[in-house]
Amino acid sequence: MGRRLLVLVNRAAGTTDDDSVEAAVAALGRGAEVTVAATADLAELRTAVSGLGDRRPVVIGGDGSVHAAVQALDRAGVLHPSVPVGVIPRGTGNDLAGTLGLPPDPVEAVAAVLDGTPRPLDLVRDDAGGLVVNAVHVGVGALAAAEALRFKERLGTVAFPLGAAIAGTTASGWALRVEVDGRVPVHSGEGWAADGSNDVLMLAVCTGRTIGGGAPLAPDALVDDGLAEVVISTATGPVARAAFAAALVTGRHVDRPDVLVTRGREVTFSGPPVDLNADGDIEQDVGSRTWRVERHAWSVLVPT
Repeated sequence: MGRRLLVLVNRAAGTTDDDSVEAAVAALGRGAEVTVAATADLAELRTAVSGLGDRRPVVIGGDGSVHAAVQALDRAGVLHPSVPVGVIPRGTGNDLAGTLGLPPDPVEAVAAVLDGTPRPLDLVRDDAGGLVVNAVHVGVGALAAAEALRFKERLGTVAFPLGAAIAGTTASGWALRVEVDGRVPVHSGEGWAADGSNDVLMLAVCTGRTIGGGAPLAPDALVDDGLAEVVISTATGPVARAAFAAALVTGRHVDRPDVLVTRGREVTFSGPPVDLNADGDIEQDVGSRTWRVERHAWSVLVPT
């Protein structure tokens, strides 16, 4: 038993006493030497990973837990594609895990951690010191996530569409200017531009394909090609908002005339204060932000 693992569990998420987590840890222990670190915030995470040594980090949790762990590894200076991260899905959404094809059952996911293959992944870093492992979205999506938090513990994944429905009745859009690789994107068919003259319902920058437990916000996004999929929606009217939300469930929103999809390495927005959601981490009243894609900045163990 030569492998050594540092298993990171988010104590704040309330999963440390979960039977499935205990089963996953037990299964890991049959194939490796396991140390469990139950942490409640970024400071505790950074303390835990600072002593990583030759152990492999393993995250038990959803996108938010993976986001926090990667941020801690990055700040501790130990995030590198040669140090693959194991992920055992245990969150509400698990969108990154779904994109990577990781088994949703925690015990089944143990096999990928013990015997899987490292897959290099892109990382999105912003100019405020944050990072994104799956998707960041600005506008109605962030409002929807904030609303969903009120119901998440009781309803699970059902909280996401409920939050979206509540946010969709109140959001009217924001006059955001967007630049992708230094240029304002223009809709090829309709001719409208994201130059601040059109209210934007949502701006999303994605390397993963889905958000909110499976909604295909960026259905053609790739996690490892060095580019982000950028989705801009100007569906701000009441009818348009409802139609956009309905189409998002199947990924058909990308074909709407009020949705622009492009790709790039650097994305910037500016405008009136708007809420932002990075992998479930919500930030309020952001007036501008720039994101840059770092290709193959880390790696995750996936089924061989």
